Amino acid sequence: MKIVEEFQKFVLRGNIVDLAIGFTVGAAFTTAVRSLVGDLIMPAVGFVLGDVDFGNLFLVLDPGTGSGSYRTLTEAEAAGAVTVNYGVFLNSVIALLLVALVMFAIIRSVNRLQDRLTDDRGRDDLAPEEPDNKKCVYCRSTIHYRAARCPYCTSELAGSGAAAAG
Repeated sequence: MKIVEEFQKFVLRGNIVDLAIGFTVGAAFTTAVRSLVGDLIMPAVGFVLGDVDFGNLFLVLDPGTGSGSYRTLTEAEAAGAVTVNYGVFLNSVIALLLVALVMFAIIRSVNRLQDRLTDDRGRDDLAPEEPDNKKCVYCRSTIHYRAARCPYCTSELAGSGAAAAG
């Protein structure tokens, strides 16, 4: 019974639940991005480039039981041909780049929102005192307010309290 209690405690920890939620949302997000790339973006790009279907771009290494002249990847696979599917790879790379771009936009928006929520400038009811920490403008890590260099990304910070004092 002790193992069951320990397992329950482990599973119900906040970080495990957060990880499960993140994994589920990530899987759904991946499905949506694959559909975006495969169903919307790549057909449009193929049309612009002259009716090219990137999913059917492949090289035949071994023709298998067929003649070796296949119009689609499905025909080649049905004949048992050995192929290099560079069109499928190209679709995957474009999907990866789109996921990275969307994640960048989301993280950038969250960082800007967080900066707006924690920015005290323009408020008359707060005493003008020196803060303890600030965020590195390059890696967004929390660092000491007077730091002249970020200890995480080692970037030099312009206008820091230490640089101005020294």
